[in-house]
Amino acid sequence: MHFKPLKIAVMTAILSTTMSSLVIAAESAGAYTSVLGQSSNPAPSSLGMPATASAMPLATVMGPNGTQLSGRFSCNDYRRTALPTTNVAAPAWAQGPLSNTTSVALRPFASNLFEGRFAGTFSDMTSSDYILAPGDRVVVRIWGARSYDDVLVVDQQGNLFLPEVGPIHVAGLRQSSLLASVKQAIARVFTDNVQVYVNLQSAQPVAVYVTGFVNSPGRYAGGSLDSIMSFIDRAGGIDAARGSYRHIEVIRNKKVVEKLDLYRFALEGTVPNLRLKNGDVILVKEKGISVSAYGLLREQAAYEFSKPSAAKGAGLIELATPERNVSHVSVSGTRNQSPFNRYFSLSEFNSFALADGDIVEFVADKPGETIMTTVQGAITGASRYPIHKTTKLRDFLRLIEVEPELAATDAIYLRRKSVARDQKVVIQDSLRRLEQAALTATSSTPEEAQIRVKEAELIQDFVKRASQLEPDGVVVISRRGQVSDLWLEDGDVIVIPQKSNVVMVTGEVVLPKAVAYEIGMTLDDYLASAGGVSARANDEQILVAKQNGEVGLVDNLGIEPGDRIIVLPKVDSKGMLLAKDIMQIIYQIAVSTKIAVDL
Repeated sequence: MHFKPLKIAVMTAILSTTMSSLVIAAESAGAYTSVLGQSSNPAPSSLGMPATASAMPLATVMGPNGTQLSGRFSCNDYRRTALPTTNVAAPAWAQGPLSNTTSVALRPFASNLFEGRFAGTFSDMTSSDYILAPGDRVVVRIWGARSYDDVLVVDQQGNLFLPEVGPIHVAGLRQSSLLASVKQAIARVFTDNVQVYVNLQSAQPVAVYVTGFVNSPGRYAGGSLDSIMSFIDRAGGIDAARGSYRHIEVIRNKKVVEKLDLYRFALEGTVPNLRLKNGDVILVKEKGISVSAYGLLREQAAYEFSKPSAAKGAGLIELATPERNVSHVSVSGTRNQSPFNRYFSLSEFNSFALADGDIVEFVADKPGETIMTTVQGAITGASRYPIHKTTKLRDFLRLIEVEPELAATDAIYLRRKSVARDQKVVIQDSLRRLEQAALTATSSTPEEAQIRVKEAELIQDFVKRASQLEPDGVVVISRRGQVSDLWLEDGDVIVIPQKSNVVMVTGEVVLPKAVAYEIGMTLDDYLASAGGVSARANDEQILVAKQNGEVGLVDNLGIEPGDRIIVLPKVDSKGMLLAKDIMQIIYQIAVSTKIAVDL
């Protein structure tokens, strides 16, 4: 495969049929080495990044809070580093789908309620507002014409039983009314010269079960007036990863008697007025839709919605309370098992439906001045950057913090949505023409007609499977240790693979596997390590995918550490009328998706 450089442009190298990864040529004659060391400038923080003088070109970058950062950024030249001699990891594209990560780790909102502040406290049983209940212990002393001194227990009927007086109903009375009620009952029997002293000695403790998504489920003792939160705290608090802070139930005799939303307590100070009873169950239910919000907010936290229908931008704004200068919102997450990134104005965000696990950043920004760029792979700093729309790749790379020992910085590549769309269009067009040709093929004999019908069925199945594959939109920007420069686009993903000294062998082989790279090993050696090629293998079209995203024939590109060998399937060129067209499409798909699709 031959790449022809162009002076100020983006150059496309076409593998047979225009489906190669896009290759960007050097913009100037001067070499620009691509290997990133540890950045001397950290990723921009919410306070922005100060400009430092150096000989590097002027850049304009937007910090996460929308602050424009202009100046000359100092950083070390990007120099080529030697590959480590030990196996670290497979290349980024060989590790499965790249996850959309963030450097922000946020606690659930209201989780600070359970930090031991309740566990050691009990309700004040001497309070005048305390309401007596069965099991409470009461001191009763009588002197004068009659003498009596004892500690009585309120029975299950709610009575204190005094000799010669009989039962005195006290359950439901406030402690402040206890003395008057007992004196009145005694006075009906002993009318002369009798003094009475009554006092609540201790209240009956209750044992409550705390279960569900708490850290230490079990049975816990406390006072009947202890809050639900105190019992949850005794159970170690809510499991932050799985438990709900908005759906807590108190179950009594298999019926829900109270529901608690801790957000109402945290935001409004509202708590349920419920007296717990022995045997009650406090159930912390599973967490609902939760979204992490950070940036210019009253409190950066993971916010849980009360119900799925409330999981919208307006609901999050109400909970998180953005600062007045917030103008835009960045949302990242997963949709249909694929990374998802969107950038909204604050008004547009109001009606946007959020999904569980979304990460939302609130920023102050000027409409139309920024784009969102993502970094994946062996990085240590931030993974998402709102940057000025005129930022170029080399200027942006200076903001990225990497793992110096792990990052394959001479193999940086870029994934671009527009390139993926173009690749998809070309593949779909080729598949459509192939299917049409198969369905309209003529036959000279009935026997040949039957063959063509079966062939058309095979091709239709192939077209259906191939149509579901999504091109990766790779733009090759690193070749021979040099990084080419280009204008960044909204949604670009810069991938910095991990260093690796393994070679992946995939496609039409007996046992696809990773093989340790060794100097002197040939293509046949790697194929033999994978059990050899299958009977359906096309040994004339064996591709290699390089760590930098470049794909081509092994004979042209050779084999290096971190490569992926792709053995394409063979198509019977004698028995099948459209064999050459099918082989061409298989090649296209392999180049754009790194997947070998069989007929």
